[in-house]
Amino acid sequence: MQYLIPIASGKGGVGKTLLAANLGIALARQQKTVILIDLDLGGSNLHTVLGIRNRFPGVGHFIYRKADTLEQLVVTTAQERLYFIPGDSLFSGTANLPYWRKLALLKQIDELTADFVILDLGSGTTFNTLDFFLTSQSGLVVTTPDTTAILNAYSFLKSSMLRLLQRSFPGRSDERQAVVDFVQQKVEGENLTLRHIVETLHGINPESGQAAERILDGFRPRVIMNAGRTAQDIRLGSRLRQVVRNNLEHDVEFIAYLPHDELASRSPLERSPTLLQYPQSPYSLGVMQCATRLIHEPVPGRLKLFPDDEDLKELQEDFATGRNRPQPTTRGSSPVSRAAVPLPNPEQSV
Repeated sequence: MQYLIPIASGKGGVGKTLLAANLGIALARQQKTVILIDLDLGGSNLHTVLGIRNRFPGVGHFIYRKADTLEQLVVTTAQERLYFIPGDSLFSGTANLPYWRKLALLKQIDELTADFVILDLGSGTTFNTLDFFLTSQSGLVVTTPDTTAILNAYSFLKSSMLRLLQRSFPGRSDERQAVVDFVQQKVEGENLTLRHIVETLHGINPESGQAAERILDGFRPRVIMNAGRTAQDIRLGSRLRQVVRNNLEHDVEFIAYLPHDELASRSPLERSPTLLQYPQSPYSLGVMQCATRLIHEPVPGRLKLFPDDEDLKELQEDFATGRNRPQPTTRGSSPVSRAAVPLPNPEQSV
């Protein structure tokens, strides 16, 4: 059975592509067949992190009908059981992917044979990125313990849920128009939560309202906190959870806390994945632990509620006991303490 893992982020520079490459290696090292696909249309660079030269045909060739299937584009890597489909860097303009080619691309992804298919998506909330992210009910959202990154992660989750609702009803239906109207009201600054749109859908048709509730309940994204330096940084996760609960009436699960590691930042320059070059580094050990969790539970079961942030406490305890704790990697370097600061309400600035 194929498990699809789209990896996205609300903003660039949070380590999304680095995670995709190393997570693929970590899963392959645990005897899983993995295909990595670079779907950062218009900005593909996963090949650089993997240490693969940009000379192979990739997703752009399929989009422009120069390849009939994605399977024709699969490239072997230095890691056994790990395969790679390059992005579109040999073409221009693929960020504006036509709708029908997007559907064809999604169909091809479903037909790939692997235990895990990892999609390295672009950052931000373009429709293409959101649609690729919604190919799984439990994609990964990468953020860092910074206020701007946390708020952008929230914005991405909100946009994903609204896009999910919009595409769950037929075009030109009253239900879809209600979702579009709701988005417009949010843009104009009205203080509305997702509960309002669900109630509106109930008013249009009780079955539509019930369907919306089921759809949202099945949406179970997982968050990875990357580049943390102290246990204090983990607590910023509770602020993201609070904002999501207050404004979206939903919950998210934190699946990994990856420590700041100078060795990880060398990967693009050395053109070799961190886990291959430095398998015992704090970052590599954290990614391996994340891969183990995904193998044991690739898709969440029942929606997990964490009234006391149990998942964050587990990550904090792992950090406190020394597992994956970042160590200074250069002489004279030391972890930087970052105080947890309250997040502003993002809806006030919409």
